[in-house]
Parts: sequence; structure tokens; C-alpha cells
Amino acid sequence: MAEEVKRQYRSSLRAAQAQETRRSVIAAATRLFVENGYVATTIDAVAEAAGVSRKTVFTAVGGKIELLKLAVDWAVAGDDADVPVSDRDEMRRALGAGDPAEVLHGCAQVMVGVNKRVADLFRALDVAAGAEPEAQTLLAVVREQRLTDARAIARRLRALGLLTGRKAHGDAVDLIFLATDPHPFDVLVRQRGWSTTRYARWLGDALVGQLLTT
Repeated sequence: MAEEVKRQYRSSLRAAQAQETRRSVIAAATRLFVENGYVATTIDAVAEAAGVSRKTVFTAVGGKIELLKLAVDWAVAGDDADVPVSDRDEMRRALGAGDPAEVLHGCAQVMVGVNKRVADLFRALDVAAGAEPEAQTLLAVVREQRLTDARAIARRLRALGLLTGRKAHGDAVDLIFLATDPHPFDVLVRQRGWSTTRYARWLGDALVGQLLTT
């Protein structure tokens, strides 16, 4: 029994150390992708920035496209837990509201939090997609994830008695999908100096105006 406990402890310790290495590697890759772009960032540069060997980068995460994917995934989620945005507490609270306007304003708050974390990386991904087929594929995956979240919000609105027609529901999905795009956040917050509070309020009001006003 004692030996089994020791083995479990050592296994847990190795897993924790491996995850900490992954965090260091992804933090370094994220900074380099944002500062230098995807194409100019090398595995050797990531290894040096993370203080590990080139082999460790591949072992801990993988090649460049895996680094970018995990960096984007963690930025979207806000941490390294394997829980999609739609299943996280803040989104569950937003979707659980009984008032449609409250649902949209709550979801807008979640979207702003995501965009605040991912906007710089998304810009790097967008540029990379123009030059690298793997990055183009990743961009399509990220967009599909955003579309899944948009559909979840539209389903909640339908459950509250709205968007009963097929066209109304489809248009709502498209508008919510647009609202999750990091580009408007980048333009208004990063380039034009809006506060995130102002942007979230504007985004929620815009969704309410488009989807709930008849």
C-alpha cells in the first residue's frame, strides 16, 4: 500500500511538472507570436525564451502550429483547463438568465473577456493564415468554435420564446458570430481607445437592438 501511494505521488508530481513546463512553453510562444509573428517565430526561439531545450518544446507541446493552437485555446478559455467557454461558469450564468436582454449583455461581457485575451494572438493567426496552410486550417477551426458558441446563445434565446422562425434564428447566429469576432474589439479598444466597459455595453446594446427590437 505504501509503495502504491509513493508511485501515485511520483506520477502526480511528474504530471504537475510536465504541465508547468507546458505553461512556460506556451507563455513564451504566445509572447513571440504576438511580438514577431508566426512565420518569424522559431522553435529554437521559443525554447530559449522558455528556458528549455528544443526537444522539450516538441515533447511538451509539439511543433509551431500546435504551439499556436494551444496558445489560442488557452487565451480563449483564460486558463489551461480543458473546459470550453460554453461550459464555463460565467457563460452558464449568462445563458441561465431569464431575461433575453440580460442574456445578451451577460454574453457580451464574456465575449469581451475572451477578446481581451485573444485579440493579439488572433491577429498573429490571421496573418499566418495568409502564408501557412496549417494556420489557415487552424483559423477555420477557431471560427467554427466561435460559431458553436453563437449557436448556443441563439438556442437560449429561442428557448425564451424568441427567434422562432428559421431565418430569424439563422440571422441571430450570424450576428452573434460577428459579435464574437476579435477584430471590432481590436479596432475600438486597442486602436480607438475605448474602455472594455464601454465596449461591452455597446456590444450588448447592439445585440439587444438587433435581436430583440421588433
